[in-house]
Amino acid sequence: MTTLVVAVLVLAGGAVGAVTRYVLDGYVKSVAGKSLPWGTFSVNMLGTAVLGGFHGAASGTYVEALMGTGLAGALTTFSTFELDTVHLFQDGKYGRAAVNVLGTLLLGFGVFIAFHAFLRELT
Repeated sequence: MTTLVVAVLVLAGGAVGAVTRYVLDGYVKSVAGKSLPWGTFSVNMLGTAVLGGFHGAASGTYVEALMGTGLAGALTTFSTFELDTVHLFQDGKYGRAAVNVLGTLLLGFGVFIAFHAFLRELT
């Protein structure tokens, strides 16, 4: 029974995460423009914060299934990050591609660690 409950929680979190990614990505692109893939960057940072925070809080199997694997897993998108970077390279925007890669990876680790540490201290 526990496996079924976890699977349903992942499904529910994934549904919310996927819709949130679609809406937030579109909104950020409309506001920030398309000089860099700000929409993808935004959803990845938000998902990283969610995952880091709930992991830091040691919230347990059910919450991590819903919020970590489900919500954060569907919210974030590594494949779109890669595709955006490839498009920047193909368009000859090498500096922007490098900023996208380094910014996403370095800031992503920083966001994860910060939210992990913060919520670990609260619990």
